[in-house]
Amino acid sequence: MTARRGDLGTLLIVEDDVSIAELLQLYLSREGYRVLTSVDGTGGIDLAKRERPNLIVLDLMLPDISGMDVVKAVRMFSTVPIIILTARDADQDKIMGLELGADDYMTKPFSPGELVARVRAVLRRTAPSEEPAVLALGGVELSVEERLVRVDGRPVDLTPKEFQLLEYLLLNKGIALPRERLLEEVWGYSFYTDARTVDVHVGQLRKKLGRWAVVVHTVWGLGYKADPNAEPVDVNGD
Repeated sequence: MTARRGDLGTLLIVEDDVSIAELLQLYLSREGYRVLTSVDGTGGIDLAKRERPNLIVLDLMLPDISGMDVVKAVRMFSTVPIIILTARDADQDKIMGLELGADDYMTKPFSPGELVARVRAVLRRTAPSEEPAVLALGGVELSVEERLVRVDGRPVDLTPKEFQLLEYLLLNKGIALPRERLLEEVWGYSFYTDARTVDVHVGQLRKKLGRWAVVVHTVWGLGYKADPNAEPVDVNGD
């Protein structure tokens, strides 16, 4: 593990290819970040616990445990933004990583400059902003400060990405939002090749909202909106 100190926050790079890790460290430290590195997943998890970085850049192909397992482990104790890296280009890897709570995805090879831009975008998107402390619609209540969602007063366990998606929909209540805009605002980019990622997350979110799943309304041929006129549906059929 190595570190270079900066003023913009701490980044953790988990990458077993030392040449790539050192190149990314060089570019990011020049931008003013303190950069930590680990060559395996176990060390990366330990560093994430100990150092509490502002963002993690994580390779999926690691020598000890998979990057997916690292994402799951980190999500047990932190909502830190995660950008996953891989040589794979399979849609399933992208969707799985995002579903587990990763915030962005890059396929090798990529330019260090592009990664720097992605890091900036993700940190900007996840930075605290001035917005209502609680967003509510029907029986759904989202506490920004607690990072907690309640449905009919009961806490619901959402992934970080599901939380961000619901938060953005509620902030734009009643507005029909194209999938491309949701990709740009929630995931950080609009050119993602598979807009089904949004549909997958919406499907999972609706399951967790139970009888208030109708809050997330499909706008056919466009995307989704938070429906201010939504009425609860009795999922038990009583």
